[in-house]
Amino acid sequence: MGMNEPLPLALALIAIFLSAGLVKGVTGMGLPTVAMGLLGSFMSPVTAAAILIIPSLVTNLWQLLTGPSLQGSIRRFWPMMTGIVLATVLFTMLLSRINPDWSRTFIGMTLVVYSMYALLGPALVISKSLEHRISLIVGLITGAITGLTGIFVVPAVPFFQALNLSKDDLVQALGLSFTVSTLSLAAGLLIQDAMELEQLGTSMAALVPALVGMWIGQRIRTLLKPSTFRFLFLMFLMLLGIELATRSFV
Repeated sequence: MGMNEPLPLALALIAIFLSAGLVKGVTGMGLPTVAMGLLGSFMSPVTAAAILIIPSLVTNLWQLLTGPSLQGSIRRFWPMMTGIVLATVLFTMLLSRINPDWSRTFIGMTLVVYSMYALLGPALVISKSLEHRISLIVGLITGAITGLTGIFVVPAVPFFQALNLSKDDLVQALGLSFTVSTLSLAAGLLIQDAMELEQLGTSMAALVPALVGMWIGQRIRTLLKPSTFRFLFLMFLMLLGIELATRSFV
């Protein structure tokens, strides 16, 4: 049986969203990153992005709304969010039109760059004054990469981590960025007529294993050192990224 037949495809989707939800349950992020990387290995990135929408939106809304100060996060980061919306909607046009092999390669390169930076990069600190000057630019770059790949961790996550936020404020800021990115990606796909009713149904169904995976991940977080899991997670992303980035050349 091939991957395009119903049963293997359904089992693959369950396994992928269980895994992606588990990562998010442990680390507070990573669901779209893992899901896009794995889905992109056997379907077009634009289809993968459409399936990702509902699990990403629901899990990130939950993360956003449970934080300490939603209004404060919006007031502080609205320039960045504006950049994310504009660039994501614009660059989604390319995701729906370029050769899937090129898009898959770009997804792989994004995963490799992010994982290498997270493993080896220096701990940056961004001052309040610099934050205001570059917030829109960071949003535009994040949106461009989101539109091209469906992955919205670069450079948003390193940017937030460099602001010296409290743990709860960091989690909420990430939830805000990921929620805005997901809604912008959905808007871009709809504008390009690249989201079908069948994909929406699949996305709804994928929410269940994603939530189960999150629950399992939250249990694992109490048993496993976060640093150990983070290292294993980033190594997995790097290997997956290398495979995707080089597939078209072998």
